[in-house]
Amino acid sequence: MKRSYALTLAALLACAPLSQAAPAAAPAATPGASVPVATPDAARVQAVQAMLEAMQSEKMMRSVAGASRYVNDQQRDSVFAKLDKVTPQEIYKRLALPVARVIGTEAANELTAFYASDYGKRLLQQTYNSRASMFPPEPPVPNAAEKKMLKKPALVQARKELAAADAAIRHEAFALLQAIIKK
Repeated sequence: MKRSYALTLAALLACAPLSQAAPAAAPAATPGASVPVATPDAARVQAVQAMLEAMQSEKMMRSVAGASRYVNDQQRDSVFAKLDKVTPQEIYKRLALPVARVIGTEAANELTAFYASDYGKRLLQQTYNSRASMFPPEPPVPNAAEKKMLKKPALVQARKELAAADAAIRHEAFALLQAIIKK
């Protein structure tokens, strides 16, 4: 099971640059949705960096490293040792610019607030502490106030934007991991 997951992830990562290289046609822009930006402005990068911090992206880097294939256990240990030497703030800073190309300022601000909430923290706790499997665990059960928050149109749109950008974000995390390994 683990091997097929790793092979699927490797195939998706291998195909990601090809699918992003030359899109056939630009999709129609919807109001509030972000469009990939060549060079995002400083405010957008700062908003995305705050979002990455709220999302605890250093843990995502560990999951990307854990899903990668290694020749032996010594190589795996070496990669994790190098990753442990990188501060979380450096990870947020280095991921912010590439991720800002696919996540808008409004979405980043909305997601920062969401992941700073109690429900968002519980969701992250479950995400980073559950085992990878074909059937992910059910999300935590929200209370009445959290249900109301989850229905906010801005948050719904931001979560859709994040879901659409997930492959690109993981690709950038993998590219950052490769750069860390080469140091």
